[in-house]
Amino acid sequence: MMISRVLPAHAGRAAPRPRPLLVSIAAALGGLAAVPGLAFAQGAPALGETVVTATRTPTRADELVSDTVVIDRAQIEQQANRTLPEILQRVAGVQITSNGGAGKASSVFIRGAEARHTILLIDGVRYGSATLGTPVWDNIPVEMIERIEVVKGPASALYGSEGVGGVVQIFTRKARPGESLFSPRASTTIGSEGYKQITGGFTGASGPFTYSLDASRTIDKGFSATNRRVPFGNFNADRDPFLQSALNASFGFQINPDWKIDSGLLYAEGLNHYDDGPGRDTRGRVRTQLAYIGVSGKVMSNWNTQLRYGRSEDYTRNIVASTFNLPGLFETTQDQYLWQNDIATPIGTVVAGLERRVQEVNSDTRYTVNKRDIDSAFVGLNGNAGDHTWQLNTRYDRNSQFGHNNTWFAGYGYRIAPNWRVNVSHGTSFVAPSFNQLYFPSFGNTALQPEEGKNTDVGITWSQDGHSVKLVRYDNKIRGFITNATRPENIPRARIEGWTLGYEGQFDPWTLRASVDSLDPRNEGTGKQLPRRAKNQASVGIDYAVGPWKFGASALHVGRRFDDTLNTIKLGNFTTVDLYGEYRVAKDWTVQARLTNLNDVTYETVAGYNQRGRSLYLTLRWQPKS
Repeated sequence: MMISRVLPAHAGRAAPRPRPLLVSIAAALGGLAAVPGLAFAQGAPALGETVVTATRTPTRADELVSDTVVIDRAQIEQQANRTLPEILQRVAGVQITSNGGAGKASSVFIRGAEARHTILLIDGVRYGSATLGTPVWDNIPVEMIERIEVVKGPASALYGSEGVGGVVQIFTRKARPGESLFSPRASTTIGSEGYKQITGGFTGASGPFTYSLDASRTIDKGFSATNRRVPFGNFNADRDPFLQSALNASFGFQINPDWKIDSGLLYAEGLNHYDDGPGRDTRGRVRTQLAYIGVSGKVMSNWNTQLRYGRSEDYTRNIVASTFNLPGLFETTQDQYLWQNDIATPIGTVVAGLERRVQEVNSDTRYTVNKRDIDSAFVGLNGNAGDHTWQLNTRYDRNSQFGHNNTWFAGYGYRIAPNWRVNVSHGTSFVAPSFNQLYFPSFGNTALQPEEGKNTDVGITWSQDGHSVKLVRYDNKIRGFITNATRPENIPRARIEGWTLGYEGQFDPWTLRASVDSLDPRNEGTGKQLPRRAKNQASVGIDYAVGPWKFGASALHVGRRFDDTLNTIKLGNFTTVDLYGEYRVAKDWTVQARLTNLNDVTYETVAGYNQRGRSLYLTLRWQPKS
């Protein structure tokens, strides 16, 4: 794990060129829509739902130009014991890798882009590793999450560097105005491989005050993270446990009807075990820490403003030395300052603001430079009139290491018929090299320059009575793509083309859902597929609810891919099947059973690293109903 935490991981896979399939798929859409009672929309937010991440301001889902998915609390609770990347893997267009179970290094690829091409926000605060240049998913406690928004497509014009593939924003559990004084909740889960978790918390409101607190403790005795294929002979056939304690708190104060203060804290500390050769383990301590405070309100009847400060910390340290005597401490802190204004105008909402972010690395590795700051200004316009929807964004970023960069995004949607909507968008993006890519001893390359991307999306959606079918075609061209081979270097071009088709259908008491992805991520110079992305991925699920009972089944298929940039190390395809059942035993009590990897498939997402086999989990939840 320490190696993957220190050195950038590979990130790629491949897919057949999608053009021949698009013609038949587009033709099929009309036929699907014509079937009486059939309705689809994979993971799409409800049409009247409000989404924030895609525009930086609350916007109705049916007025969005970008492809956006919402995962709500009910969906999260149906996946007890899953890690955050495993939950995201069920989203169309998202693939993941894991170095062997809970707490181990994971990567998330949106639409075939690199792991470093995704932005992770937690309650609006950027979180990740400046040494790796990627989000850090391994220690985020899922039980603290209320909602997840996934925006697919270029996002640098909204959020700056790394916004090539998309943005994942996590919203933690909080109280809402008007809640009762004290609303408690608790849950406990036991499962295979010695898995145990207990959580408890409450939300509440009193006059102008809102407050919440949640705590959890997780013990996962796990399985052997590695097998004999693992590099450097690090295989050790023992369990590799993960233990985590986490805390989430929030506080809000409504100063008057127009102004409020909000603040929050997320803290998670874990102890991880990694194989380090026959009879040897490395134990590492990891810490996720994030806090924010802000004030927001109305300047005028049509003008809302917010001032916000946030700080995040990603910390990992070996407490038992590794065989290779690698450095043990890596800590990234990011201080973030925001002033944002949302102004309603006759042509839409103008979103304008200033941001400053300071990244600093603390490590027992000697980096030539260990600090940089990014100053930014952004402006956007989101609007709709009749059957027309539009979004325009532009952003200026000045990086203390690489100078300035300008990005933009333009999207347009048109309802061509009551149940049909088309949209098209184009956006640019950039990625500044990470501190490891620049300065890590015997690896870094100080001559690296930022990557620059151009992405075009075209989509068509059919919807009726809250259901829809959606087909999206995308083409992402990246200039100066940074490879992570023996030594990172800019190559002239990489290109990622693909499409996603998703559907969901509600036939009371049944819910059906499915998605199909095809992509072609490649190095344009060599024609090689970018590592660790499958050519094809598909998922299907069915849920049944009647009275106090809920039942569900889902399957995920991931195609073959390569583990390396030369395409010499193959990773086989796999299909897993999961089942769950839930019963409300009383008004405030629910019991749930989940059986994962029913077919007990042995598979790898990274060469030499195992994944969990067939496992059973039982969860008891208590939440008093008003």
